[in-house]
Amino acid sequence: MEKGIWGFTILIVCSLASRTEGLGMDQNRQILGFQGNAGDALDDDPVGRLKVFVYELPSKYNVDLVKRDPRCLTHMFAAEIFMHRFLLSSPVRTLDSEEADWFYVPVYPTCDLTKDGLPLPFRSPRMMRSAIQLIASEWPHWNKTEGADHFFVVPHDFGACFHYQEETAVERGILPLLRRATLVQTFGQKNHVCLKEGSIVIPPYASPQRMHAHLLPPDIPRSIFIYFRGLLHDGMNDPEGCYYARGARASLWLNFKNNPIFDISTEHPSTYYEDMQRSIFCLCPLGWAPWSPRLVEAVVFGCIPVVIADDIVLPFADTIPWTDIAVFVAEKDIVRLDTILTSMPTEIILRKQRLLANPLIKLAVSFPQPSRPGDAFHQILNGLARKLPHGSSVYLQPGQKVLNWTAGSVEDTYPWEK
Repeated sequence: MEKGIWGFTILIVCSLASRTEGLGMDQNRQILGFQGNAGDALDDDPVGRLKVFVYELPSKYNVDLVKRDPRCLTHMFAAEIFMHRFLLSSPVRTLDSEEADWFYVPVYPTCDLTKDGLPLPFRSPRMMRSAIQLIASEWPHWNKTEGADHFFVVPHDFGACFHYQEETAVERGILPLLRRATLVQTFGQKNHVCLKEGSIVIPPYASPQRMHAHLLPPDIPRSIFIYFRGLLHDGMNDPEGCYYARGARASLWLNFKNNPIFDISTEHPSTYYEDMQRSIFCLCPLGWAPWSPRLVEAVVFGCIPVVIADDIVLPFADTIPWTDIAVFVAEKDIVRLDTILTSMPTEIILRKQRLLANPLIKLAVSFPQPSRPGDAFHQILNGLARKLPHGSSVYLQPGQKVLNWTAGSVEDTYPWEK
């Protein structure tokens, strides 16, 4: 496409995006052309549709971990912390456990960080087992269902498989004691052992305050065609380059590092968020896991996400119209990425950018503090409400046991020490 045509497109998109600022939700839905249930479900109100009992666990399972390492509040796994805080003051919370539809176990399994700020998943299974043993011994609710009416937030790379490398995560599988519970997790991939049926896939945490602090005026031209900043090779954990991103990121660099329409680098500049707002397409390739905060950042900043992760299950896929706002490229087609994006009709790009300008979409992938109706907290509650009422298979007969408390890795059965 001619460079001049791209400039004309950019000006039109900026004008349309600025028109949506400040409009009400109904006006936005009408202007931006939501269709079917996607637009309606985004601002569903979960209040009155469910009641949640929050277990009061000893602080060693949650708040003490944050006090010990405040970095947990800002990393991409922090949804486990903010969901707990949200529920403590949410109108869906009930203090009467007998009237609860759902039981929430506030454990922070990723708040165990290395010096470099990466989560260590190795003690998480022991922490989970310890918490479950506690609630099973002090409250009656777990034993009635063996967790089938309980939910946990497990934002590790591969959820409750508790490992950052896929091969090992698959070998481990989901922690056996969690196999009847509903898992709220960032990991989502079709036909994968680490995504059980009924799980709720959520966006990774990206600080709303930090993103808001970098917002540019809506009429800033988008002068960068394709943008990416991030790791291209993990030399420490994958020195031979056989596993990381299944070679997708390495292929990006090898094929397009000298292509003038690509702005890709391993460097993370201080203008990263501003650069995304100046870009038309933002690449969201898989890393160790198929998801990353780039997806959230791209949506918030109105940059069309280019998802490169085969079989990914995206956050709140039953409500967010991902096929309308994003581009999906198969990992095997990375070598044709320039052709795929430059041949996309202008009207398709314009429509995706108009939809991305809708505050409903941006809010649905965000965890603001304080919470706002329609945000990611409310989307999680809506997901739980849609699973009600519980079927008869949820409840066990007196004395009936389904879960095997000794199954899994021997190391996972060792006592957990804070």
